[in-house]
Amino acid sequence: MPTDVWPQPILDLLAAGGDRPVFEDGPRVVGAGELLVLVRRAAAGLRAAGIGPGAGVAVLAGVSAEAFAATIAAFAVGARVSGIRPGLPPEQLADLLSRDHAVLIGPDELDGLLAAPDEPLVAAGRPDDIARIIYTSGSTGRPKGCVQTYAAMSAAWAPYPDRWPPAIRELAGRLDRYLVFGSLSSQVMLEYGILTLAAGGTLVAAHAPAFPDSLVRHRATASVITVGKLHRLVRDQQEHPVDLSNLGALMVSGSPLEPGRLREALEVLGPVVFHGYGQTETGMIAMSTPDSASSEAALSSVGRPPAVVDVSIRDGELYVRTPSQASGYWHEPEESAEVFVDGWVRTRDLASLGDDGLLRLLGRVRDVIIVNAELLYAGPIERALATDPDVAEAYVVGRPDEDTGEAIHAYVVPVNGRTPDTGTLRKLVGERLGPNAVPRTVTLIDRVPVAPSGKPDKTQLTP
Repeated sequence: MPTDVWPQPILDLLAAGGDRPVFEDGPRVVGAGELLVLVRRAAAGLRAAGIGPGAGVAVLAGVSAEAFAATIAAFAVGARVSGIRPGLPPEQLADLLSRDHAVLIGPDELDGLLAAPDEPLVAAGRPDDIARIIYTSGSTGRPKGCVQTYAAMSAAWAPYPDRWPPAIRELAGRLDRYLVFGSLSSQVMLEYGILTLAAGGTLVAAHAPAFPDSLVRHRATASVITVGKLHRLVRDQQEHPVDLSNLGALMVSGSPLEPGRLREALEVLGPVVFHGYGQTETGMIAMSTPDSASSEAALSSVGRPPAVVDVSIRDGELYVRTPSQASGYWHEPEESAEVFVDGWVRTRDLASLGDDGLLRLLGRVRDVIIVNAELLYAGPIERALATDPDVAEAYVVGRPDEDTGEAIHAYVVPVNGRTPDTGTLRKLVGERLGPNAVPRTVTLIDRVPVAPSGKPDKTQLTP
């Protein structure tokens, strides 16, 4: 077995780390050697349960050294690992587990795994096996899983300093104390965590991640932040400034960042904003660094794609190839064929690549709204609204929002003689699709505007 099969680099890094602090949770500080023992015990527990190459494991754990250990251990035994985001509606969780044929590892299962003996461990993943399924929202409202093989994960740059592109190298130098929150099952949270370990930094758990309080309290030098939370942090610093002198990097994720807002953030917070652009299907495509965003031209871009990322603009749409991209969607052959084309990934984003090498996003091909960094398709929300007996037609649009990056606004045409209850409609969507899918507003309209083609024209729906 090659020594660089994922996650062998992490096992080697921890083995060489000795007592170096790698995870901090309140007063508890876990060294590299201690964390490696937790990983080996969790792996032994998984093997004792019959879990090895090809078996399915769904990880639903929060932020702790034990949760990190269980996640890495599941990869180390060669399992097919699915990260489950917190707050998933019960029916969607049951659906995922049945489709994935996965054993669920949650907080209640961690103690049992970690009671196993400390045994030697070498990464057992087979290159062509599925290593990870990353679930996102699907066009039918059913979560859709992006599939990465062990070969793809082994090609990632995060654990290898010699593979870091220039933007990642600049970021890595600021990851002394990386604030982690939510769930280590998150693709973004985990991968920046791996980068932090490879850069010699410490993962710092924040169980109440309010900004800026958590940044100050934990002396954080870096954290992930959504566009909406960045706006609020800037506003808070303008009105009630606190000492953020330790802060070196805020990795903005999930939504496009308007140039004026990026300029304001850099002016108020200092040169700390790293604006990443990527997708679940591709990983990172480009990143704008504080230094690279010094000009007006750069402010309107998402940075330069690194040399290892191939970029192609076809009829205005961006296609990419990245070292660790997904290979398809789990049990979704038609959707896979539409998005994964001859080794390229259709981003379904409109973009341009300037002579200066800067990548600029111009819009979307698909009808999606990004709320709190979660990709939500309009179709499932519209169909959920239309199940109400008082609703004849339903349409949703997304608009920029100070708090969530974008917000969903719904427009419904009532059944003749009826008046839908807007509170009931919002509750219906939340129960079926989760809290981020709930419309910020619900407006009753007589009819939907139509384009010259006769099709509904949602661009004419205004507040």
